[in-house]
Order: sequence, then C-alpha cells, then structure tokens
Amino acid sequence: MTDWVEHPDHYGGVDNPYETIKVIEAWELDFCLGNTVKYISRAGKKDPAMAIVDLKKARWYLDRRIKQMEEME
Repeated sequence: MTDWVEHPDHYGGVDNPYETIKVIEAWELDFCLGNTVKYISRAGKKDPAMAIVDLKKARWYLDRRIKQMEEME
C-alpha cells in the first residue's frame, strides 16, 4: 500500500536508502540543488507523460543555482 504523505512509491519508498529526501539531506544540498536532484530522480515516475516537464524543472533550478553562484564571484 502506498503512503501518499510520508513515502510515496514515486519518491522511492521508506525502505529505499536512495529515497530523494534522504539523499538531499545526506548531501546537505541547498534548496535549488535539492530540487534539481528531486526532479531528476523522480522524472516521469508519477506521470510518465510529464518526464520532460520534470527534467525542464530540474534544469530551471540548476540554472538558477548557477546564476546565484556567478553573482557571488
């Protein structure tokens, strides 16, 4: 049975050591990089027809983080 709040199957599931949130927290990623990993790791899993949209969202967050880093130089 899927737990739609805590550990949905498309998030990786409670027993998966690579569940997206666990990886983001272990790597101590900031918001933008965390969302990049999130959208890449879940791309198309909830809705296969949305895989490209998920990857475009990942790219958007990555581009935003790159811009932030460039502005700090």
